[in-house]
Amino acid sequence: MTSEDSDLIAQLSEQSTRREAFATVVRLYGERIYWQIRRIVLTHDDADDVLQNTFMKAWSALDSFKGTSQISTWLYRIAINEALDHMRRSRKNISTDAENSVANRLIADDYFNGDAAEALLQEAVATLPDVQRTVFTMRYYDEMKYSDISDILGTSEGALKASYHIAVKKISQYVLNYRNNLSSKN
Repeated sequence: MTSEDSDLIAQLSEQSTRREAFATVVRLYGERIYWQIRRIVLTHDDADDVLQNTFMKAWSALDSFKGTSQISTWLYRIAINEALDHMRRSRKNISTDAENSVANRLIADDYFNGDAAEALLQEAVATLPDVQRTVFTMRYYDEMKYSDISDILGTSEGALKASYHIAVKKISQYVLNYRNNLSSKN
């Protein structure tokens, strides 16, 4: 644990310095947490809502935060749980046809700055089960070590490696099928 983390944890535990310390936590980790959430929920508006819920939960759970893990690990755990909960709630409200149009929703999102290839990758990632999608985004986009992902998700490194490997295979197959469908239409 870094000395900055130790100082922040100490400040968060004191009522007199809690608000200022939490503002520092939001400033230090907000953008990284946003992008982790965004890769799971995909759209800016949803990511923004989940990020706000994450920090509200973190604020209300400060008294139960023991400081045995890094602040970032604790926040990632809250954020990922919030994002996965959001996805589960969203799935209940979305038809299968709408789920298949992830690329179209992404390209229509004013905050999406990728191209068609990135949209296709995101569409392939969206087809993964929640755990595989989460492991893939943390490893591929954030380049996290398996040991860090293990701390956040509370899963063994071996299981995470297997999930990542399976996710990569599924994404590759999705992209291959997409290309094959395009070439058969031409």
